Amino acid sequence: MTPTTAPLPHCSLGAATGPLLVYFHGAPGGLAEAQALQADAQRLGLRVICQERFAAPSALAGEAYFQALADDVARHAQGQPVDLVGFSIGTFVALQVARLLGAQVRSLHLVSAAAPLEGGDFLPAMAGRPVFQLAQRQPHLLRALTAVQGLLARVAPDALLGSLFASAQGADQALRTDPAFRQRTLHDLRRCFNALRSGYVRDVVAYVQPWHAQLRGVAAPTHLWHGDADNWSPPAMARYLQQQLPDCVECQVLPGLSHYSTLHMALPRIGAQIAGAATQ
Repeated sequence: MTPTTAPLPHCSLGAATGPLLVYFHGAPGGLAEAQALQADAQRLGLRVICQERFAAPSALAGEAYFQALADDVARHAQGQPVDLVGFSIGTFVALQVARLLGAQVRSLHLVSAAAPLEGGDFLPAMAGRPVFQLAQRQPHLLRALTAVQGLLARVAPDALLGSLFASAQGADQALRTDPAFRQRTLHDLRRCFNALRSGYVRDVVAYVQPWHAQLRGVAAPTHLWHGDADNWSPPAMARYLQQQLPDCVECQVLPGLSHYSTLHMALPRIGAQIAGAATQ
């Protein structure tokens, strides 16, 4: 694939050279979320890239947006195999990029995966149900909501974080008081709901559109990592993806873990898998 778009802002973690891991953050989310990969990437010799995709030009939408992300990954990969890791709604984006990159993707890891909403009766069990319903029916009101969230992120960040984690389950409850997690999350929320608001809305609105048919175009060997207490992406979503993806290698269900706690548990394991596969 020949990159045709300008480079996207990104952060680079871990080794300067080595197997390339591209991380797709959640929505809300951002570059600080990828910092959890830093120590393991350095230890394992992995080169990690996380795109600030919400900063992509607002004119990019639909397939053109995903193609721009795929072009940017191809630019970093320079013809070499690449491993993709997506979290939450970032799994939706990672699946689209994997579809476009084809055989260049050595492995695809989906953590707390968000499946197509039309794939099942998922919404009633999702903590983000009101947001997704707004995105489906009245996206202009979603933009208004994010403006209010942006104000809260500036003047009352703890209140915003508390509202987002009010329904936290499983091991996610302990993360609410973890200083490092709070710092990273608040940093991303401030940017997501203010300077990068339009990019966040683009991802959410794209996610709630029908896209289940595109799953059959994802050829990469895929690994699912999901907490059995996840109430952001219900475990039924992982089971659906396991059935629908052409090459689902495994579906790891982690007892007692929810959305973010699954990410923290899975990332070191994913890094070790990718590093090991790259040396074979």
